[in-house]
Amino acid sequence: MFDADVERTKRERSRAGLCADCLYARRVESARGSLFYLCQRSAIDPDFPKYPRLPVIDCWGHEPLKGE
Repeated sequence: MFDADVERTKRERSRAGLCADCLYARRVESARGSLFYLCQRSAIDPDFPKYPRLPVIDCWGHEPLKGE
């Protein structure tokens, strides 16, 4: 991994918390350039917010991406 990639990953993790590397999180960018994280678990489990408040520091449904 390049140094720039490592820095980008660190910035994402500090901004989004656990969502930055969660299997169920999907990054969504608005037309105005705002960045949100959609929790895809919310589609099947109402205990999960569709767009959680960031940074997420504790989530019992978090599953890291493979290889992370």
